[in-house]
Amino acid sequence: MKGLILAGGTATRLFPLTIVTNKHLLPIYDRPMIYYPLETLAGMGIREVLVIVGGKSVGDVVELLGDGAHFGLSLTYRYQHGALGIAHAIGLAREFVRDDAFCCVLGDNILSGPALEPLAREFEAGPWGAGTLLYRVADPERFGVAELNAAGQVVGFEEKPATPKSDLIPIGVYFLRPDAFDVIDALAPSGRGEFEITDVLNHYIPHGGLYAPRYEGHWADAGTVPSLLRGAQLAAAADAEGQLAPPPPRPTA
Repeated sequence: MKGLILAGGTATRLFPLTIVTNKHLLPIYDRPMIYYPLETLAGMGIREVLVIVGGKSVGDVVELLGDGAHFGLSLTYRYQHGALGIAHAIGLAREFVRDDAFCCVLGDNILSGPALEPLAREFEAGPWGAGTLLYRVADPERFGVAELNAAGQVVGFEEKPATPKSDLIPIGVYFLRPDAFDVIDALAPSGRGEFEITDVLNHYIPHGGLYAPRYEGHWADAGTVPSLLRGAQLAAAADAEGQLAPPPPRPTA
């Protein structure tokens, strides 16, 4: 399985912090934000990772991460022009992914809890075409929201609804296979002018094609000032409990 991190976008919800820098370089507790999704992928046993960059400070992201060797990873980079949505950014990974299953983690996602490697392996070995992790939040209208049937199965996702049909959302960890690129190619932009990941997930729901276990740990998306603080508090709590690994050493020149 290969890995993908999305680290582009304009991060207007974090202004003025992001006027002159990429939000993924902002500190979350004792390390830059982008370290967390890298550590998430490394914890799954993934070693080859593509970082999608865009917006400001692209050179700073590359200088910070280098070739990824200090994370135990092999990193490559690709630039995304404009903020066209998660699905569009994933579509840029076609040549990198080739014939492999892959896991995409959004660059502002902070996770603390059970190891994700068993879930990654279960998806990779299973029959599903796509997967995500469901998580209960107090403000689902900020996210894509899962609609469930009476049996508790996901029957659809709706992007940032005014009236959410549940408090379960797909967090920014997506398991996909190469045929997802054909799904993305057929998408039309949403009313927000973006290619939505929820439309990709919805494609796989019929006939049981979506893998959607509940995430039993703690999660924050760090995409707003309040959630930036929650992310730091989550990381600090994980450190106090001995669950946060030390940050990797500085990359060698």
